Amino acid sequence: MRPSNRIPTHPGEILLEEFLKPAEMTQVALAAHLGVPLQRINQIIRGKRGITPQTAWLLSQALGTTPEFWMNLQNAFNLALSKPKESIIPITLTT
Repeated sequence: MRPSNRIPTHPGEILLEEFLKPAEMTQVALAAHLGVPLQRINQIIRGKRGITPQTAWLLSQALGTTPEFWMNLQNAFNLALSKPKESIIPITLTT
């Protein structure tokens, strides 16, 4: 369970810190390996762009993860950013 008072880590930071740095791989090398523009990888790592399903598939195949891993990271990040400031009263259903 993640703390409710912080935004989850952007998947780009996970990509950089947990995969690229340990492998001593550059953004340029990853982009070339995936066959995508360098700008896409750079924007993901800088948190300016999210992981799309297509990118999730590419990363999963190249890095030995699953596409769900990348999509779950992105979904958690998106949900935290879009959480409403105020709660609403739940609807009570009668049977």
